[in-house]
Amino acid sequence: MTSRKIYLLLGHPDKSGFSGEIADAYEAGAREAGHTVVRQNIGEMQFDPILHHGYRAMQELEPDLKAFQQYVTESDHFVIVYPVWWVGMPALLKGLFDRAWLPGSAFRYMRMPHTMMHIPGMPTEGARTIFWHRMYRGKTARIFMSSGTHPLLVRFLPGNVNAQLKWGILWFAGFSVRTRWFGPSENIPEARRARWLAEVKELGRRGA
Repeated sequence: MTSRKIYLLLGHPDKSGFSGEIADAYEAGAREAGHTVVRQNIGEMQFDPILHHGYRAMQELEPDLKAFQQYVTESDHFVIVYPVWWVGMPALLKGLFDRAWLPGSAFRYMRMPHTMMHIPGMPTEGARTIFWHRMYRGKTARIFMSSGTHPLLVRFLPGNVNAQLKWGILWFAGFSVRTRWFGPSENIPEARRARWLAEVKELGRRGA
């Protein structure tokens, strides 16, 4: 098995719960198999998750966000663990992507060559088109989700609560993404917890 460079992000602000156990199991399996693992726990990262002016003004990235960008870029495989809260990801995790998933780092919009344009006043570097470069094309990602409600019920009621992260963020930047959803994840019988964590650890060993 080929050794992989894995970036593991725990997207739960508190690492002591089941999401933290998932991250720990994956990391242990990956390290035992000889993969290189870099991990960040979002609750320990220091950054402002709010875009105070949207994308109209440049907001300087904090060191932890610059490290996040570097780890994603240098990795072969990106693993994200997060709980489903109100049919979505935690606000802090969403804020991380709002701040750091930027043109020039995760994707780049294509522009029309200036030689093709004949409209006075248009910028010389070309107008932005609807097409974009997926800068992480060829990389893989794994999402681990947990929810207090059974996944089938969540899918039946609000729909695909993972669409934003899987398609709108990761796929948009070029990742091939797989998801494993655990639930109900509250008051888990020990046998089920052990079975789930063994599955996660095996995925870590495989770097998958």
